[in-house]
Amino acid sequence: MPSPIEGTIADLGNSSKPLSSSKLAKLSNLNPEELGFLERVWATIEPKRRRQVVSRLVELAENDFELNFDSIFKNCLGDQDAEVRSKAIEGLWENEEPSLINPLINLLGQDSSEKVQAAAATALGKFIMLAEHKKLRSCHVSKVCQALLTAIGDKSKPIAVKRRALEAASPISLPQVERAITEAYQSHNAKLRVSSIYAMGKSCNPSWLPILLKELGSADTEIRYEAAGACGELGEEEAAPRLIKLVDDLDIELQLAAIRALGKIGGTEAKNCLEQCLDDSSEAIQQAAEQALHKLEVGEEPF
Repeated sequence: MPSPIEGTIADLGNSSKPLSSSKLAKLSNLNPEELGFLERVWATIEPKRRRQVVSRLVELAENDFELNFDSIFKNCLGDQDAEVRSKAIEGLWENEEPSLINPLINLLGQDSSEKVQAAAATALGKFIMLAEHKKLRSCHVSKVCQALLTAIGDKSKPIAVKRRALEAASPISLPQVERAITEAYQSHNAKLRVSSIYAMGKSCNPSWLPILLKELGSADTEIRYEAAGACGELGEEEAAPRLIKLVDDLDIELQLAAIRALGKIGGTEAKNCLEQCLDDSSEAIQQAAEQALHKLEVGEEPF
């Protein structure tokens, strides 16, 4: 007689049965034997249903940190369906095991799906952040850097993949990365230029500030939005007066981006502006200003 968990796994393939959250939660932390049974059943499930299962598992894991479906997501990195593979990468976002680096590099370099390649590039960015905080061995760091730089420089790669690779690599303090950001900024592709602005902020290198200040006045709303976010990342008070002007922009998303940036930068001018925003007629502006001021206050508290 099959165990309750085997019954739950067997039901996954039955499209006439709704996917119950309580039953799916039982797939958390499967032992090797249960995982083996799931693999055998998984091969018989139609792609549409597999997508639904993986999407629901990602949602459940996001809403309850005690649930862990990582072993399932890892298996799904090799699924035949691209949507399942990209969802599995999303599901592994919290996982910082170096053993994921090689599979992600392979997906970035060789997967047939642009969406999967882009998701893999973004996921490798997590390891770049670990490297910046000295939490990753140098052999892993050089491998991830090389994979991202190769993708950025590969002329056959779709723009979406190159963008995600550039954004992921941007915190690395290497001349090759700086050069890649400059080349993307100088390119004629509007989307690449947007990613270059984002990358300038993530680099935490104040030498990009003059470009960012200039782009705060760009005619392109998306460029202004990313420039505002990037100025917030750099945290240079010199950007505050320009950001204060953007708080009156006609685009609400841009206003909110400027407010968030002012909350990261701080200083008297930024604080005064944020306090004035508390009386704004827009509830979204009020809430954003409140959160930004709270961030400033927390930053100012002595240890």
